[in-house]
Amino acid sequence: MTAVQNSTGADEVRHIEFEAAPARFARGWHCIGLEKEFRDGRPHSIQAFGTKLVVWADSQGDIKVLDAYCRHMGGDLSQGSIKGDEVACPFHDWRWGGDGRCKQIPYSRRVPLRARTRTWHAMTQDGLVFVWHDHEGKAPIPEQAIPLIDGGPSDPTWTDWAWASTIVNTNCREIIDNVVDMAHFFYVHHAFPTYFKNTFEGHTATQLQKGVNRDDMRPAEVAIGAPKRLGNTSVATYHGPSFMIDDLIYHYEHGDTRTVLINCHYPIDENSFMLLYGISMQRPEVEDDDPAAAEALAAKMVATVRLGFEQDVEIWKNKTRIDNPLLCEEDGPVYQLRRWYEQFYVDADQVTPEMTERFEFELDTTKPVEAWKREVEENLARRAEAAAESAAAVPQPQDA
Repeated sequence: MTAVQNSTGADEVRHIEFEAAPARFARGWHCIGLEKEFRDGRPHSIQAFGTKLVVWADSQGDIKVLDAYCRHMGGDLSQGSIKGDEVACPFHDWRWGGDGRCKQIPYSRRVPLRARTRTWHAMTQDGLVFVWHDHEGKAPIPEQAIPLIDGGPSDPTWTDWAWASTIVNTNCREIIDNVVDMAHFFYVHHAFPTYFKNTFEGHTATQLQKGVNRDDMRPAEVAIGAPKRLGNTSVATYHGPSFMIDDLIYHYEHGDTRTVLINCHYPIDENSFMLLYGISMQRPEVEDDDPAAAEALAAKMVATVRLGFEQDVEIWKNKTRIDNPLLCEEDGPVYQLRRWYEQFYVDADQVTPEMTERFEFELDTTKPVEAWKREVEENLARRAEAAAESAAAVPQPQDA
């Protein structure tokens, strides 16, 4: 499909081209939330992959995931209750086990032989719950396993997950494009990248970024009383189609602080997804080794990270899908990234070497850095001039 635009005279206008979002969903592990949220003895409802799932923990603490709609008369199992190891339908009390079999029907002498429903592979790791999706219905691929996080809440010297979620009404690909998008860091996040490199290989896509602070843009940090950030070093890797681990080192006036940012999502349908993100941070050192002071400082630093991430959300919520982006030299390997991402939307035997072979691209930051330095200097100069004019306009006290 093409969005039609009018052109005048002989000038040729670039048209935005876009096909309908794919009806199938990506093959891979998808994080659906914090493990502790599903361990309350109740069934939970998840709208994902174009259907509804029911998620619960059995008596052994194992997380189970089934299709939510009961195969008897269509009742919603997520509105039922947990009885022993089974989820009980609120409609007629049919009891379903985590293996997808109906275990008992209290009012019936026997359970029908065909009383089976769809099960979903699930796993827990780093305090998170993952569900495997494969359009072909195959088991998880070992090579596509999610690695353990280095740091995070499993380490007592780190903060617990600061976790949030929001629905974004667009296709999942829009969030993936950020992997190669250096320029948006300056204009959206008010950051200042000075080094940017991408590496795609197998099931992983990595963004290596280094940057410095923008002294002309700190209103959000100042508003929450966060410490001044000098710069950052970031290694952000997608492991599969939907789970990114971003290992960050923030350089502050008081020293460096390690942070892990989890950026993940699962599709609700082809035109919407649930965006989830979590932040854990090494507790910073403070005077007198005061734990409460350390937690308070960490909370402010986490809030700064959250403010930056939610700036992305506003872009995704309002942009349009575009299959033929018009790019300049400094825009990065958008098409190569999309070719990597395509591997998760085709059958496993249709994955080509071009989708998975190693690809590296280091962006030349000479021009962007030159332009951005100039813009920052101009902003600071205008601010200083405005401050001087404001001070000059204040009436001075007269000598007695």
